[in-house]
Amino acid sequence: MTSCYLYASARTSFGRFGGALAGVRPDDLAASTLRGVLSRAPGLDPAEIGDVVWGCANQAGEDNRDVGRMAVLLAGLPTSVPATTVNRLCGSSLDAAMQASRAVEVGDLEVAVAGGVESMTRAPWVLPKPSRAFPAGDVTAVSTTLGWRLVNERMPAEWTVSLGECNEQLGERFAISRDRQDEFAARSHRLAGQAWAAGFYDDLVVPVPGVESARDEGIRDGSTPEKLAALAPVFRQSAGTITAGNASPLSDGAAAVLLGSEGAAVRIGIDPTARVAGRGVHALDPREFGFAPVEAANRALARAGIGWDDVAAVELNEAFAVQALACVDAWKVDPDIVNAKGGAIAIGHPLGASGARILGTLAARLTESGERWGVAAICIGVGQALAVVLENISGARS
Repeated sequence: MTSCYLYASARTSFGRFGGALAGVRPDDLAASTLRGVLSRAPGLDPAEIGDVVWGCANQAGEDNRDVGRMAVLLAGLPTSVPATTVNRLCGSSLDAAMQASRAVEVGDLEVAVAGGVESMTRAPWVLPKPSRAFPAGDVTAVSTTLGWRLVNERMPAEWTVSLGECNEQLGERFAISRDRQDEFAARSHRLAGQAWAAGFYDDLVVPVPGVESARDEGIRDGSTPEKLAALAPVFRQSAGTITAGNASPLSDGAAAVLLGSEGAAVRIGIDPTARVAGRGVHALDPREFGFAPVEAANRALARAGIGWDDVAAVELNEAFAVQALACVDAWKVDPDIVNAKGGAIAIGHPLGASGARILGTLAARLTESGERWGVAAICIGVGQALAVVLENISGARS
């Protein structure tokens, strides 16, 4: 067994639903990001890439036919570079990185790229095939943008409620108020705006050809808890706490990381920044998916041989403010170390890309601070979560 290291990260800016990236196919978004992360290692011969592991949650439209392989071909890489596409819904690209890192550790790969893409704008409507020719009744086109579709009638109804309703239930369980959620959301926007203004994202974000998008479109610099408090609940009209302001928006984007063994540094031509030190996966009742990162991260920490007292940085995907707060409360960590450069409520949550985004952001935060240990975690619809522990090796303090 050897260790797997993170050498480079790249992502597109994340676009709003119907925004700057709406005209870009997801396979083209993936190709742009693949080229972008490889531009961080200009000395690497792309033919040396042993595999590309790519995440995508939809795969119902232009992201079909193994979008990872489509990205390799569209990016102009040698046709000898293989690729696969994995689907663990919101965790797809973090799952891709975990799978690729395992392959490096067991010696199957020396160099790999992992990442993911999602265009929620361009997600198609679908029609079920009729059971017989020429049905007389109407059929309904179903949006594949988000959540359940074409549900198996054998599935218990309480498992197939909306993602928002699941998190309203979570908020009730842990008595997380609307005020706390709005404060958390406003913080996400404030920190994301500050990070962009300070140049933190300049080296992480790569351009998409033909698109003028300077930064993530969802960031609202003037967001305040007071302004967010004026928004109406979305999922429970009378007594709900979740609004469009304290939940992540529908988004488009892609993200990737370059991984390899320690010995691969000669081929890649740059030094690694972080070591993949632990991984964790957890599943529970589908309605409680927002709370699943708690145990996933605990397992990843145990495999890394450290505890929460050692952790200096956390990147937790903010699907909803309420679920992020529930996880932070359960971990009993300092909230200031969580999403210090903003989170998905502001930046956006293109499902298949978010895992690689938080992993790349975590590595960059550790490099900037010089601190040693960090955790990236993400909740996943239908009751799952993933987490990765990174060890900074680019000048750690402790």
